[in-house]
Amino acid sequence: MPAAGHTPWHSISIESDIATLEAPWRAFEAKALATPYQAYGWVRPFVETMGAAPDAACRYALVRDVAGELVALLPLAIVRRHGIRFATFIGDKHANYHMGLYAPAFAAGLDPLLARQMLQEIGAAIGGLDAFAFLNQPRSWQDIANPAGLIAAGRSPSQSYKLALVPGDSEAALKRAMSSHARKKLKNKHNRFRDFGPSALIRATTPAEIERVLDAFLSQKAERFRAMGLPDPFAAPAMRAFLRQAAQPSGSRPPAIELHSLDLAGACVATYVGAVQGGRFSGMATSFDLASPTARTSPGEILLAELIRLKSSEGFTVLDLGVGEARYKTTFCDDRDELVDTFLPLTLKGQLFTAAAQTQSALKRWIKNSPMALKLARALAGRLRGKAVAEAE
Repeated sequence: MPAAGHTPWHSISIESDIATLEAPWRAFEAKALATPYQAYGWVRPFVETMGAAPDAACRYALVRDVAGELVALLPLAIVRRHGIRFATFIGDKHANYHMGLYAPAFAAGLDPLLARQMLQEIGAAIGGLDAFAFLNQPRSWQDIANPAGLIAAGRSPSQSYKLALVPGDSEAALKRAMSSHARKKLKNKHNRFRDFGPSALIRATTPAEIERVLDAFLSQKAERFRAMGLPDPFAAPAMRAFLRQAAQPSGSRPPAIELHSLDLAGACVATYVGAVQGGRFSGMATSFDLASPTARTSPGEILLAELIRLKSSEGFTVLDLGVGEARYKTTFCDDRDELVDTFLPLTLKGQLFTAAAQTQSALKRWIKNSPMALKLARALAGRLRGKAVAEAE
C-alpha cells in the first residue's frame, strides 16, 4: 500500500504468518532498535503457545522505504473486547517492554505527526481496527525516541529498573549501584547461605536441565501465589510450553530466554528467567523455594548478585529487572527506563475506548504514586481476595 504524501516510508504491508518472516525479521533486529521482547526468538514461541488461542489473532506490520528496505516492524496482537477491536504489542503482561522494531535513522526522523500518520496507515492496512493501545513502552531506546511514544498519553503507572554493566568487571556495577550498607547485608546473607553447603549458579541449556529448572520455577511460583491468595499467571500449560520453546537454541542461534537456577545439593532454591537481545539481559520473573530453610537468607537476591557478575563477565552492557516496584529492584539498580502509554483511536468507538483506557491508566499511576491511596487499594484487594477464598471454600 503506497503511503500518501512525503513520508519517510513508501509502503506498509500486513503479514499473518510469522514463520515466513524469520529471515527478514532476524536480519532487521540485528541492526534495529529492538527490546528483547520483540526479538523473533521471543515472539514466535509466544505466538505459537500463549497466542495460539482460537480467539487470538496476530498481525505483523512491515514498513518499507522507497528502496524496499525494512524501516519498521510492529508485531501486533488483535484483541476484541466489549465490541471494541484494538491492537496491542504481542506479549501482554509477560513482555516488560512493548515497542516496535525500528531502523535507528528512521525512528530519529519521525515527529509526533508522522508517528501518528504511520500508525493510522497501519490501522487502515489491517482493517476494522478501532484503536491502538500500547502500554509500557520505553520512551526512548538507545537514546533515540520511540516513535509510538512520541504520541503517548502519559507515563505508565510503573517504571522499569535497570543497571548499566561494566563488561569484564563483575564487581563494578554492584559497587556503583549498591550502598556500602546494602553490600554488607548481602554479604552477610551470602555467608549464612554458605552454611547450608556448596552451591552453584546453573544455566539450563540441555532439555533435561530446562525441564528441571522449569519444574522448580513453576512450582515455586504456584506456591507463592497460593500463599498470597492470587491467581497464578504461570499456571497455564501454554506458559510452560512457551518458556521451554524459547529457552532452546534455534540452530546455531542462542535462545531468546535463559533459565538460571541457584542450586544447593542438586535442588533449585531460587530461579531466574530472563530475555536476551543484543547486549541486554531483561529479567522476566524470579522465584525461590518458600519451604527451604535457605529462604530466610534471601536466595533470590544472592542469585541476582551472581547473575549480575555473570552477565558482566559475558560482556553484557545492561541488565534490567522489569516493570513494577520492589525493594530488591531499587537495591540493585541505580537507573530506570521511563515507560509511557499510548492510546490512539481510529473510530468513534475507539475514541470512547481510549478515553476510558487513558483514565484507568492515570488512576493506576495516581494510586501507585500516593502512599495512602496505595495502602487503601491493597487493603481493599486483600479483603476481596479473602472473600473470594471464603466463598470458594
